[in-house]
Amino acid sequence: MAPKRTRLQEFWQLFRQNSLAIIGLIIFILFFFTALAGLFLTSGQDPVFDPALVRLQEKLLPPLSRPHLDTLKPDEIPGMGLYLFGTDNLGRDVFARMLQGTWVSLTVGFVAVGIAVLIGLFMGGIAGYFGHNHVRVDYILVTCIMCAGGVLLAVGSVYSGAGFLIIGHACLFFLLFSKKAWGKKAAPKWLNLLNRGAITIDTMIMRIVDIMLCFPSFFLILTVVALLPASIYNIMIVIGLTSWMGATRFVRAEFLSLREQDFVTAARALGVSNFRIIFRHMMPNAIAPVLVSATIGIATAILTEAGLSFLGFGVPPPHATWGNILSGGKGFIFDAPWLTFIPGIAILIVVLSFNLFGEGLRDTLNPKLKERQ
Repeated sequence: MAPKRTRLQEFWQLFRQNSLAIIGLIIFILFFFTALAGLFLTSGQDPVFDPALVRLQEKLLPPLSRPHLDTLKPDEIPGMGLYLFGTDNLGRDVFARMLQGTWVSLTVGFVAVGIAVLIGLFMGGIAGYFGHNHVRVDYILVTCIMCAGGVLLAVGSVYSGAGFLIIGHACLFFLLFSKKAWGKKAAPKWLNLLNRGAITIDTMIMRIVDIMLCFPSFFLILTVVALLPASIYNIMIVIGLTSWMGATRFVRAEFLSLREQDFVTAARALGVSNFRIIFRHMMPNAIAPVLVSATIGIATAILTEAGLSFLGFGVPPPHATWGNILSGGKGFIFDAPWLTFIPGIAILIVVLSFNLFGEGLRDTLNPKLKERQ
């Protein structure tokens, strides 16, 4: 008998049949190690490649140009003895800025998608496993009021946020003690109607998803970023908080199917807690479509950050990103076209590689889908 192959071996056997996915994986690995190199080579007090060093006498030099050593100080000479990608309008080394931008793009992509996946796993798992349960409408309204207060506090509106939180706690206190307040007297009809109103958890969560999907994501992110202080952390958090809807739908669909399986029924019969059933038995079986969504989501996050930086709302200086390099070069597209083409081609290649890799994952993890095409 042939030796039994592990799941990883079976996965690789299927995955390597897709040549485009292999190319995407290779580019992704190169991008990852380039980002790590950019972190170490452009950081610290005395970096090998300084992306913020201004050399006005060396501005707008084309790629592969050699520095004018007679006009530069020893600490201003570029790391490799030449400007591999040329210089910008301030004489900064474009290669050094591209290295730093690679790390920034990788960080934004992975952290933003990580936030979106965590929210999607939580929301989708609850919707799929507890979706048939009901929750009272009045408590939903109170929760929305408190969340609105928290959001207002986060964006700096202290008085409005505090007011919403006070109103929310007052409503919660009234709901919790409404029966005691009325005693044996008959409660008003509006209160009884409100108490009887209920909605399933699945319906509530999916309507929230539908509402979020109604807004154009990029313009929603642009609005929030314009209200918040400029920071790389705010960019990552905002992108993550506005891109969890796809992961939620994937996880919910998998959970709706898995919760009717025999192994889940057997686990319930044995008295296994819901928490253990979700995270020990169901989540590993529902993670495959989330991985595909996350891989493609990284490309989307990189594109979003580049678009925000191009418009001036992205990661603030002194950090260099592909988007602000592209933005700085748009005024010199005829005099220094490399300032536009180099970051543009880099964005194109990286986003395309993630999309090819994600498509390969999808076909490998769901080979039946490929057979139907």
